[in-house]
Amino acid sequence: MLEYFLIGGGFAFAAAIQPGPLQAFLLSSVAQRGWKRTLPAAFSPLLSDGPIALLVLLVLNRLPDAMGRILQAAGGILLLYLAWAGYRQWRQPPVADPEHTGPAPRTLLQAAGINLLNPNPYLGWSLVLGPAFLDAWHQGPANAAVLIIAFYATMVIMLAATILLFGTTSFLGPRGRHALILVSAITLAVLGMYRLTASLLQ
Repeated sequence: MLEYFLIGGGFAFAAAIQPGPLQAFLLSSVAQRGWKRTLPAAFSPLLSDGPIALLVLLVLNRLPDAMGRILQAAGGILLLYLAWAGYRQWRQPPVADPEHTGPAPRTLLQAAGINLLNPNPYLGWSLVLGPAFLDAWHQGPANAAVLIIAFYATMVIMLAATILLFGTTSFLGPRGRHALILVSAITLAVLGMYRLTASLLQ
């Protein structure tokens, strides 16, 4: 059970820190509307990921075991690639917050819509969370529940923390956020090696 807690929480932590469409959307909202109005949007993955997860799990459940192991290995490779991309970004000098332009998002549903059109949840569920969920389910529904709860609890907490940090004191500053990118890259690398090794040993 601890294994799936670490997979879910670790992947969510890294995913929330890595720059992406949802993060840019949230930061744009903070810049234009303030952190208080943006904070509910931290819950947007809870709305958007349901259809994605259902679709992916229905497909994965029909695949033979050999294909499941291939997808698990592909998920490990994807995590290692994201770790490398994060490391390369960390090697760049820290920069000040970019200016955000464009219309301000107004509702939680808009943030969920952005995430629904974001390719990252589809990749994450197809190559990482989906195979891990099926593995956990076969060992017991409680393991699968721990994986999902750890992932989404960590994701919401990290997105909310990002909104608060950028919208209130911004005490992290460019250097602090720069350091978090390295932490994210290390987390992704550890998870990627674990998933890749587990697929090869099965």
